[in-house]
Amino acid sequence: MSLSAADPKATRNVALLSVATATVLIIVKAIAWWASGSVAILASLSDSALDLVASLITLYAVRYAAVPPDAEHRFGHGKAEAFSSLLQGGLVFASGALIGREAFHAFFNPSPVEHGLAGVVVMAISIVLTLALITAQGRVLKASGSIAIAGDRAHYAADLGSNAVALVGVAAASWLGLTWVDAAAGLIVALWLIWGAIGVFREASDQLLDRELPEAERERIVALATADPRVLGVHQLRTRASGPYIHMQMHADLPAEISLAEAHSVIVAAENRLLEAFPSADIIIHPDPRGLAEKHGGVFAEGVEG
Repeated sequence: MSLSAADPKATRNVALLSVATATVLIIVKAIAWWASGSVAILASLSDSALDLVASLITLYAVRYAAVPPDAEHRFGHGKAEAFSSLLQGGLVFASGALIGREAFHAFFNPSPVEHGLAGVVVMAISIVLTLALITAQGRVLKASGSIAIAGDRAHYAADLGSNAVALVGVAAASWLGLTWVDAAAGLIVALWLIWGAIGVFREASDQLLDRELPEAERERIVALATADPRVLGVHQLRTRASGPYIHMQMHADLPAEISLAEAHSVIVAAENRLLEAFPSADIIIHPDPRGLAEKHGGVFAEGVEG
């Protein structure tokens, strides 16, 4: 995932597209379930209903996260995206558990699936719409690194798989009389959703707990900061993501003999290089005179490399 840029407008637009897609899918799946009674379609319908709730949460979160820093939130509002992703994970997990219970019940109380063709058509439509949404989300995610969009995309990716599984279940139950396949499809969807929810939980927790950026991003930051030969090295680099924003701070080794004015100029130039690559970054660089700086930084400097 790229963390180098953010486009709030594109992020909001794709969140709106997610809401619209979920609404359409709920309508068509409700019609298909009413006509067929398929457990697999019911599972997919329940998932789409929770998708709508999650998409509405995402829409609010990306709008709130893009609000500039204020007197009460000087680090911005970016973690709203991580909270949104956490809620999404909870909804998807609950959906998987409920669908699993329904599928398990269907194994022991099978019922015929009627109007199978309508179910197949609806699931095919669902696959096409979901694939189009995931493609749009992927483009925005690459540009913004939004964790809320990442969470939204994760459960729609799970939907894509679940729709395919439901399609197989409906077809087998209605045309081959294999009702157990419909129940099995519902169970597979449930397990798929639970696994996807665990991944969303993990990513949201990483951001809420201020996990460091990926090593490749950290290496890029160091390379940009030290592009000027007067920056002799970087240490105590700390980074974290907060929704559309990136926070980074570091100590930079400078020649001890240069003036304060020159040191300031070097640091500002380093910040500008970093901002070109990370436009949404909040950057703090502390200059240290090479060879003359005493140990400082408190507890956060102890046992931390980089």
